[in-house]
Amino acid sequence: MAISRTWIGTNAGAAAEQPPLVMRFGAFGDMVLLTILLRHLYERFGKPVDVISSGVWTRPLLEGQPWLGRLMVIRSRRTPYFLSRDQQRLVSWLRQRTAGPTWFCDLSLGMDLLERGGIPAQYIFDDREIDWQLDECIADRYIRIGNEGPAGLAGQLPPPRPASSRAAQLFVSDTARGRAQEWLVARRLADRPYIVVHPGSRRIARRSLRSRVGIDKYWPEARWSTVIRALRDLQPDSTVMLTGTKSERQFNTAIAENSGIKGVHNAADELPVETLLPILEQAHSMISVDTGPAHAAAALGTPTVALYGTASSVVFRPGGATPHTAALTGIIEGAQNILGISTDEVIAAWTELVGGRARW
Repeated sequence: MAISRTWIGTNAGAAAEQPPLVMRFGAFGDMVLLTILLRHLYERFGKPVDVISSGVWTRPLLEGQPWLGRLMVIRSRRTPYFLSRDQQRLVSWLRQRTAGPTWFCDLSLGMDLLERGGIPAQYIFDDREIDWQLDECIADRYIRIGNEGPAGLAGQLPPPRPASSRAAQLFVSDTARGRAQEWLVARRLADRPYIVVHPGSRRIARRSLRSRVGIDKYWPEARWSTVIRALRDLQPDSTVMLTGTKSERQFNTAIAENSGIKGVHNAADELPVETLLPILEQAHSMISVDTGPAHAAAALGTPTVALYGTASSVVFRPGGATPHTAALTGIIEGAQNILGISTDEVIAAWTELVGGRARW
């Protein structure tokens, strides 16, 4: 059944003066990359951007960023509306906020909440209206989207502008840095440099004891162990820190044990987002599969090597368009496959990337 629209008496002139609003329900890495769009809208409008999203990681990831206005997070967009207090609170907030220029950056789920909140269709720019260009980086796409606007507000919004940056960017508070330092001290990791290695992903963790062969982002434990041994040879004074979720801890343990070296710390399930970010910021470098923490590390300025499965390393490069990242892909039987990436390629990319940081 179609949802009837309620237009809460906002004329186009008044609507154009509202802060921009962005709706995006994405995974951790998706939300890091979204910062490219949010910053561009902030610079175009000269106002912080209100955001609607979901996921427990979104609030600690985005709160405190200079371009963020109000952040509304719902637990699930799939829960029926009449059963979701989060969705009902969101709709109430939208109606109080009144309609303004809105960017919808998702699939169809969620559009109904904007409708319930009284935002007319002519005030919503749906990013699906813009076709992807061949091998277009997500950074350039977001900048193009940020220079568009809802049809109903044509001619009344600030004009398009060149991008100040094509890179995702995150800022960490001094408070968060202090907590990260306490975490490092408690684990006796504060007195030496560390390299972060993030080998797992949600799909790997879900397999548990079942075979992981064929999983998009699965790079075998033995290869990770080889990389860790090489890092130790190149950086004998460093610590290797394995990060991940609780369900990835066993995977990390197998890698650490197989490496046969000391000084490998398994931090899976020890780092909530608010601590993970400053840990990544302070790291010497990072090697990871294509996953959210890799995008966050790149957005924080940490040299990052990312291994890609079937996703495009051109379109979804770590942190958007950043100069301190390397995106690796491999080929198996003519198709892109993470198993086509060798350990030598990973170490070579890392060595080239860190350059003068290769020894302290």
